[in-house]
Amino acid sequence: MLTVVNDDAATRDGSLIDEIVREGARRMLAAALEAEVNQYIAELAAERDERGHRMVVRNGRHLARTVVTAAGPVEVAAPRVNDRRVDEATGERKRFSSKILAPRCRKSPKISEVLPLLYLHGLSSGDFVPALEQFLGSSAGLSPATVTRLTTQWQADHTAFQDRDLSATDYVYVWADGVHLRIRLEEAKAAVLVLMGVRADGTKELIAMTDGYRESSEAWAGLLRDCARRGMRAPVLAVGDGALGFWNALSEVFPNTRHQRCWVHKTANVLDALPKSAQPAAKRAVQEICNAEDKDHAVKAVRDFARAYGAKYPKVVKRITDDEDEMLAFFDFPAEHWIHLRTTNPIESTFATVRLRTKVTKGAGSRAAGLAMVFKLIESAQARWRAVNAPHLVALVRAGARFERGQLVERPEGLAA
Repeated sequence: MLTVVNDDAATRDGSLIDEIVREGARRMLAAALEAEVNQYIAELAAERDERGHRMVVRNGRHLARTVVTAAGPVEVAAPRVNDRRVDEATGERKRFSSKILAPRCRKSPKISEVLPLLYLHGLSSGDFVPALEQFLGSSAGLSPATVTRLTTQWQADHTAFQDRDLSATDYVYVWADGVHLRIRLEEAKAAVLVLMGVRADGTKELIAMTDGYRESSEAWAGLLRDCARRGMRAPVLAVGDGALGFWNALSEVFPNTRHQRCWVHKTANVLDALPKSAQPAAKRAVQEICNAEDKDHAVKAVRDFARAYGAKYPKVVKRITDDEDEMLAFFDFPAEHWIHLRTTNPIESTFATVRLRTKVTKGAGSRAAGLAMVFKLIESAQARWRAVNAPHLVALVRAGARFERGQLVERPEGLAA
């Protein structure tokens, strides 16, 4: 097909490069759908009726539909499959369902990820169509009514997430933090309380997320009790900042869980109490503690810090020595995990992106809508979280294995080789 191209490489429907990309995307999608159907039919070629005819065959194509993708609108006519097999359990006909293109799909999951970002930026649902139509070249599946249905669905997804059963998942390590975002919550000084964990297989996962006033003990206790009610087992180690609300609640709900204070928060807390001229040297001294070769060297570094600053700044030294056991707890775990357990960075790094999306907006609608938007952002980010180093050691930690200087020295009898 001939296309008229202007001097600036533009065509009637947009730029030439955009048309090439969309045409390439259309052909690749069509080829992928054909391959998917061919594989499905080939795998069931042996399924035949009493007359020897195949039970699963092709049956033309569905009506063409336009799907909005990151490459722009792509028209596709998916192949149809006639599957005459019957499910013995239900008595209903079996159906082919494409894993590439769902039956009523009008936009790619990537486009759905963009919507909460725009919503958190303060873009109203009525602005979605003109904004995305200019960028994507089509408004198919992006009407204000569609966006409203999506936000309602996101709230339902968050509610279902908060009510899910936790008894089948074992979280060995957890991180806890209260994150302050510029979204409309229940109270003016509310924070988003976040609990993330490491499963026994070493993968990270969001456990719970809700709002709580001033990160109080009551708010944290409510969140932890809810997790325990839904079957969550006491974690071996919890990592958090110095906020007493969480630690008081943890001791109440999971009294056997060990405490690890975040070194990033502690370092900032120490430096804030020192004059600027003393801060560079003090920061290096604090890093000598948290980055020590092992626990013995860390204890020695604490003593060195106390000698260096105890005379002039005794209250600053107490901020380290009073919490020494909770600051050095991570040394009793595998050395490969120390980098993960020193700080609450898994939460901080995730919410750094969320903060970028929320700092310019005055509110995301209702409290439920605000939490739902944040939840969808984290859910999207969770797919990119990597497992902890040496994930095979997490199960040993749960089983009670003992580690000295970060090395395994004792295996529980049940796990002995």
